[in-house]
Amino acid sequence: WYVDMSWQWDFKSVKLRQGLDFSFYFITRQVIAGLEALRGENHTLLVNLNEYAPETGSLEQEKSNIIQQSLERIELGLGEAQVMMALSSHLGSLEAEKQKLRAQVRRLCQENQWLRDELAGAQQRLQEREQELVTLEEQNRHLQFMNSIRKYDQDEPQMDEKETTSTKESLDDLFPTDEEEPSQMSRQHSSAAAAAQQGGYEIPARLRTLHNLVIQYASQGRYEVAVPLCKQALEDLEKSSGHTHPDVATMLNILALVYRDQNKYKEAANLLNDALAIREKTLGMDHPAVAATLNNLAVLYGKRGKYKEAEPLCKRALEIREQVLGTDHPDVAKQLNNLALLCQNQGKYQEVEQYYERALHIYQSQLGPDDANVAKTKNNLASCYLKQGKYRQAEALYKEILTRAHEKEFGSVEGK
Repeated sequence: WYVDMSWQWDFKSVKLRQGLDFSFYFITRQVIAGLEALRGENHTLLVNLNEYAPETGSLEQEKSNIIQQSLERIELGLGEAQVMMALSSHLGSLEAEKQKLRAQVRRLCQENQWLRDELAGAQQRLQEREQELVTLEEQNRHLQFMNSIRKYDQDEPQMDEKETTSTKESLDDLFPTDEEEPSQMSRQHSSAAAAAQQGGYEIPARLRTLHNLVIQYASQGRYEVAVPLCKQALEDLEKSSGHTHPDVATMLNILALVYRDQNKYKEAANLLNDALAIREKTLGMDHPAVAATLNNLAVLYGKRGKYKEAEPLCKRALEIREQVLGTDHPDVAKQLNNLALLCQNQGKYQEVEQYYERALHIYQSQLGPDDANVAKTKNNLASCYLKQGKYRQAEALYKEILTRAHEKEFGSVEGK
């Protein structure tokens, strides 16, 4: 607006100056013409007076002098008029140059505004491209991460045709009971998929890779990686599916097991109780996933010495698995082992013997006498006999275990 208004005022002033210059030029030309005519007349008079002038001092001589002075003034006036004409012409040239420069300034101002608009547009496009670049980099990092953990899906062992092809949620694999050997923890990551055939509940496909990856990191003691990985996955699931989704409960179980391995029992118990409430609400009170969470919680209480709180949870998990899987399923035998261990720590040896004997019968009938669980259950039962002072029964079981192991490794035993 300022440029436009100044241009308007400049235009008016130019027009005014042009009009004044033209009037001045016209008048000056007329004056010059009049002076030249007057100079010619005076010159003629001077010539005539000089021809007929008598002696010096006469009247004609005096007139001649006056005419001579008039001619000199006329010449001076003509000279000044010529100078004024030249100055006027020069001023006109300067004014034209000034107007030319003003036009260039206006053009440069217009070009400058156009360049500013172009620069603003380019900056906006640059910001959009930078935002797109950030998005693509984030997507690239996500794809690289998913590609790096894809191998854990590829490393899963093949299962028998009678078993499902998907990894199942495993309590005893991630969360072993006290009767299991300590060295078993070092073998978790290699047997995770096979030992995960528990409870009849299948881990969702979108959590399977993460489940295996967390096992891998936890078995290596890299909890600083496993915990943030679980928390991020839990946050994503809650945003996409809501807090009460069954997949959220599965992730809560996995994170609880990682906390349990770090001896953070309070945090693990809170997560398991939350997962139990979600599964009971969404899947039903008698769902296999509910039994798995109950077993997790019972084992956690048992490790904290809260055997009375753990026993009813373990019994309820046993009832659900008997209802879903049948009374002679190997997973029922595992639950019986856990229940027997809880009762043994409370001194309920009669119940302990019943649970171990029933578990032993299931393993022998379903898996055969050479299954590792048969020897383990016999060893647990023998330990129960020792605590009661039943040394002959304990001795008999230990001899059975050792004899069977010797026969498998070296052949039949000769003599005593």
